[in-house]
Amino acid sequence: MATGRHRPRRGAPAPRAHWFLLIVVLAAVVGLLALHAVVLGEFHSDETAPQTTSSGVPDEVRTGGSLIDARNGSPDVRRPPDKTLALTFDDGPDPTWTPAVLAVLDRYHVKATFFVTGGHAAEYPGLVHEIAARGHDIGNHTATHVDLRSADDLRTQLELRFTDLAVAGAAGQSPALVRPPYSATPASIDSPAWASIQRIGADGKIAVLSDTDSEDWQRPGITSIVANSTPKNDRGAVLLMHDAGGDRSQTVAALDRLIPQLQAKGWRLGPVSAAVGLGSAGAPAGFGQRAAGWLLIGAVQASGVVASALTVLLIIAGVLAGLRTLVTLITTAMHVRRRRSRRLRAVTAPVTVIVPAYNERAGIEATIRSVLASDHRVALIVVDDGSTDGTAELVEKYVGRRVRLIRQANAGKAAALNAGIAAASTDLVVLVDGDTVLEPDTVRTLVQHFADPGIGAVSGNAKVGNRRGLLGQWQHIEYVIGFNLDRRLYDVLQCMPTVPGAIGAFRRSAVLRLGGIPVDTLAEDTDLTMAMERAGWRVVYEQEARAWTEAPATLGQLWKQRYRWCYGTLQAVWKHRRAVLERGAAGRLGRRGLPYLLLFQVLLPVLAPLVDAAALFAILTSDGLTVGAYWLVFLALQAIPAGIAFRLDGERLRSLLLLPLQQFVYRQLMYLVVVQSVVTALAGAQLPWQKLRRTGLDVDAGNLSGGS
Repeated sequence: MATGRHRPRRGAPAPRAHWFLLIVVLAAVVGLLALHAVVLGEFHSDETAPQTTSSGVPDEVRTGGSLIDARNGSPDVRRPPDKTLALTFDDGPDPTWTPAVLAVLDRYHVKATFFVTGGHAAEYPGLVHEIAARGHDIGNHTATHVDLRSADDLRTQLELRFTDLAVAGAAGQSPALVRPPYSATPASIDSPAWASIQRIGADGKIAVLSDTDSEDWQRPGITSIVANSTPKNDRGAVLLMHDAGGDRSQTVAALDRLIPQLQAKGWRLGPVSAAVGLGSAGAPAGFGQRAAGWLLIGAVQASGVVASALTVLLIIAGVLAGLRTLVTLITTAMHVRRRRSRRLRAVTAPVTVIVPAYNERAGIEATIRSVLASDHRVALIVVDDGSTDGTAELVEKYVGRRVRLIRQANAGKAAALNAGIAAASTDLVVLVDGDTVLEPDTVRTLVQHFADPGIGAVSGNAKVGNRRGLLGQWQHIEYVIGFNLDRRLYDVLQCMPTVPGAIGAFRRSAVLRLGGIPVDTLAEDTDLTMAMERAGWRVVYEQEARAWTEAPATLGQLWKQRYRWCYGTLQAVWKHRRAVLERGAAGRLGRRGLPYLLLFQVLLPVLAPLVDAAALFAILTSDGLTVGAYWLVFLALQAIPAGIAFRLDGERLRSLLLLPLQQFVYRQLMYLVVVQSVVTALAGAQLPWQKLRRTGLDVDAGNLSGGS
């Protein structure tokens, strides 16, 4: 399919080097998504460890106060003095409820201890700073609210260190107090809980439980929360409340009622450190710890932005997929109706078929035989573009009244086509690749459109001939669904961007007035098609003009082909960008065809790897069912037009059984091709021509049919 060469600009970076940038970007996105998932605690469940026996737990721990200092081996247990209540708030900070709690505390000039999670502290560092600035204590509530009874030493250290860094970066403090998630009163401490308290002590911190639970997490009502929070006697206690984890309006209202009631009864209210005489709930963080905290907070903030952006992208991608399906189905129906009502004057003028050939020995004879078997008057010109595999020698035995061979030094596919067009004696020419096999009626069907004097080119229906293997089947699906449905849409909207090199018919006079086939892009077929439309010619699609082409047989060859196609298309779009401002056929191309092409064949594929990464992480976390349902809808949006496309093309539907599997390998490969092509284009590099190795099609031109 490819001939010739394309010289890269001197000094241009090698395209292969752009893989480094792609890998770095994807790794950064995946890393940020992982951090976001960890911060939100999405890789673990909220289930608590089951209660076990209390063997090995010291009696003084189970019967003592809620502050347990196990730093020195033997536990130091403390409780607030009589009529002293230590106010504590867990699970924050929260942008809605933490400020509301702070406002109530300020109103009554009361201080408290806020046990923050590392994830929320990194998400809302300004609130952590505000808590500290108002004179309240800040405690450690682990990074992800994990039950420390089921965590090992390493997990415990990571949970506590993460939170310490977040607090250090936000408030410049290093917390000394830790509230183990899911902890209750000292009497409830079992062996795993005691082990976790010992690990907390080994980390240089003090565990804080609670004596009184407001049970506000159950939202029992304001009156019940006040009753649960009011000590039953004058014994000092630590009160557990929450400033995050859901709707805390009842907590705020109950706190506003509880504080004045207790103050009126002579209770002293304050933070844990003051209540038990610690003097301080932590120490100033050093510069290194603060700097590490700033970096952590920055990374968490970035992860939140990336996660939110990718969520939006998932929604946009779904909407666009649905919109594309709808538009494609509408335009396909319009295209079918137009075909049924079309009445064209028969075109019997002779046609010249031009075949550029560079090392096409494997398939050139099948191409020649299929052209000569046409049921329309044809002459054939084969332009050998400096082949080194004996292609010209094979063609020579067919040279005669209807077949002509032109030899030239290797100059490129565009130059070979120009040589053939210059030598043609008819105004209608059909351009065919050297690996293409035509059906007997293909040429006749193509040229009937030239009865309309406004039509300058006709796109045929290129079909995959070597479709026996999995890769061939995937390309077969892509050709039928993507290429041909899109060409029906472009036909209806009169903005066809490409007549494929495998099969296309042109008015020779129009091509010559444009200066011949363009030689300055890798997608000469796209470049020529756009140039013809900008010159005022219409370009249409004929689905019945079938041509069987040899698709790449390996992933490596497929990559090379599509890389060249995509890069060449970008070149052509940039070259013809001024069509957006032009009128007539050029304006339709510029304002309809180019935006559609860039949106669905460039922009979405560039973003697709990021969307796939987001979807993968969502599946691994709590949104798995949602993403699974989304993927099924996305698959349905492809399956519906796929079935219609296969029916219209007369293809067997059984190939569509491979459509779901195509989403996991082939689609990603095509997306990465587009990504690398865009990066290569932005870097200013040019590609060499990628010549594919041919094996030849095992087909007979006389026995081809659309359902083969």
